[in-house]
Amino acid sequence: MLMQGKNVLITGCRRGMGRAMVEIFAANGANIYAHAREADESFVSDMAEVALRYDVEIWPLCFEMTDYDAMKLAVKRVMSEKRPLDAVVNNAGITLNSLFQMTSEAQLRAQFEVNFFSVYLFSQYVAKLMTRNQRGSIINIASTAGEDGNPGKSAYGASKAALIAMTKSIAAELGEKGIRANCIAPGITDTEMLLTMPAQVVEEAKKGADLRRAGEPSEIAQAALFLASDLSSYITGQTIRVDGGLK
Repeated sequence: MLMQGKNVLITGCRRGMGRAMVEIFAANGANIYAHAREADESFVSDMAEVALRYDVEIWPLCFEMTDYDAMKLAVKRVMSEKRPLDAVVNNAGITLNSLFQMTSEAQLRAQFEVNFFSVYLFSQYVAKLMTRNQRGSIINIASTAGEDGNPGKSAYGASKAALIAMTKSIAAELGEKGIRANCIAPGITDTEMLLTMPAQVVEEAKKGADLRRAGEPSEIAQAALFLASDLSSYITGQTIRVDGGLK
């Protein structure tokens, strides 16, 4: 198992790619701090079932990504438990599709607040934990929209492009401390985000990929597992596209 006995923190674990990551990391022996916005009974129960299934520890960690005071308290809790943090997957994010001329200031700020500012600040906090042990892997979930020009995604793509640029910089800064930082840029993936896109756009995107289909959340999760594990010990500052050969 690739992550036996290691501790991982994953944000946005309730559904979609984050939930798939919990499953795959747990199956590979990782203990997990599993983040969600709210600690309701269904989430706590789901995480407990996964922990039992794979004989690992899963600790729910609940806060709103834009509530920076709550974020600090959550990190302080992790620090107080004195477990080495081997990997962090910054998965939580939002998308609001709108044409450039129709994108409001509020929409623009909302996407940057969740997709970039919160990830930037959270990464600062967790990097302090990793520095204690002179090792760790930070994995940021970006998007092919951060590298490609996609109609209707100027604000979303810009927030993800900022995340890609940030990742390259922190990889350069933190490398001497044994901390790696990489991005995953998923293409069209079968999550609830697809519901925000017109069906015709989704079908055209599938046809634009060499594999002629959308990706599965588990396929993104496998890439995150690779980047968190020692199999990628000499990979940092990279953006790995998991997009089925998107053109």
